[in-house]
Amino acid sequence: MSEEIFSFTPMTYRLNVYIAQQIASQIIGGQLPVGSKLPNELDLCKKFGVSRTALRESIKLLASKGLITSKPKVGTFVQPRKYWQFLDSQLLEWLKDSEDPQHFLQQFLGLRKSIEPAACAFSAQFASDKQREELTQHFNAMTKASKDKDADAWTKADLNFHSLIFQSTSNYFFTPFGNVLTTVYQCFFNHTSIRGHFCIQEHKAVYQAIMDKEPENARLASNILLKNNHELLSLNPA
Repeated sequence: MSEEIFSFTPMTYRLNVYIAQQIASQIIGGQLPVGSKLPNELDLCKKFGVSRTALRESIKLLASKGLITSKPKVGTFVQPRKYWQFLDSQLLEWLKDSEDPQHFLQQFLGLRKSIEPAACAFSAQFASDKQREELTQHFNAMTKASKDKDADAWTKADLNFHSLIFQSTSNYFFTPFGNVLTTVYQCFFNHTSIRGHFCIQEHKAVYQAIMDKEPENARLASNILLKNNHELLSLNPA
C-alpha cells in the first residue's frame, strides 16, 4: 500500500491513529510481547506504506498511552501493562476487540467500587440545582424504562444517571472517570448486564440521598447498589 493511496482517503488526517491502532492490537494480543522490540522504522514504513513523519506520530501516540518506550540508538520496546494508561478512552477502544471481557470488567468493577461511592457523596454535597434537575430527568427515565421493561431505554438512562453523578462532584479529578465509564459501557455493553433486570430501588436510594443532600447516605446507597450482581458491570453475559 503506497502513501499516495492514503493521501486520497478521508482518513488521511487520522493515519497516525490507524497505524497506532494496528500496532496496539499486536501488543494487546500478545503478538508483540512485553519487552519485545518493534521492527525498525524503515520496515514499519514499508509495511504501512507511509512516511517516517506519519510513523513517528503513531509511535508518539503509543508512547503517550504507555504501551511502548523508545531508547535512543537502541530501539522501541513494548512496556509492561503496569505502565499502560487504562483510563485513556482511546486505549479502551483498542482493548475492546482484544481483551477478555469478563476479566477486563472485573478489574474495572473493582475500581468503580472504590471510586463511585465517594462520587455519590460529593454529588450529594455539591451538585448544582441544574444538575439535580437533570439527575431527576435521568432517574424518571430509568423508572419508566423499568416499568416498560425496556432494556435499551434503561441502558441509556442508567449511563446518563451515573455519568452525571461524576460530573456533579465539583471535583475535576472525578469528571474524567465519568467519561471512562461511558467508554467502557459502550464498548462492553454485550457483557455488562442481564437484560430485563432493573435495579430501580437501589438506584432510587442513591438518587434520593443525593437530592436530600445526605452525603453519607449517598455513599452507603452506592455501595449497596454496586454489590448487586445485576448492576451495570455485572460479569454475567447478556
